[in-house]
Amino acid sequence: MGSVLMGSAAYIQQARRIRKKFGGGLRQAGYMAACGIYALENNVDRLADDHANAKRIARALLKRDFTGHMLPVDTNIIIFDVQDGWTPLTFTEHLRQHGVLASAISPTQVRMVTHLDVTTEMTDRVCAIIAAMGL
Repeated sequence: MGSVLMGSAAYIQQARRIRKKFGGGLRQAGYMAACGIYALENNVDRLADDHANAKRIARALLKRDFTGHMLPVDTNIIIFDVQDGWTPLTFTEHLRQHGVLASAISPTQVRMVTHLDVTTEMTDRVCAIIAAMGL
């Protein structure tokens, strides 16, 4: 949604020209601002549910030998290493085959995110899928 660019006036002018050429000029920013305002006014309290769901998934992952180092799960984002025969690509593909989306973000790490559309029942299902995973 935005960026910071530092450099000479000529450099910034050229960067802006290139950005526009590739369609990167932000128009109608009010739509995105309205989404943010709505979220702040209606969904802040329920973020605790997203955080709790993420912690439950993290606990399920940490019970498995294929889970390596995991970053602290303080929000709705889970980032962890996979090991013992799994790669981020094989891990995320296995989840995808069960209807669960996750992202391979490096040669060793997977990222999972809970959000407004992830229910407690869905979290239960993800935990069960993780518990049943084998090679």
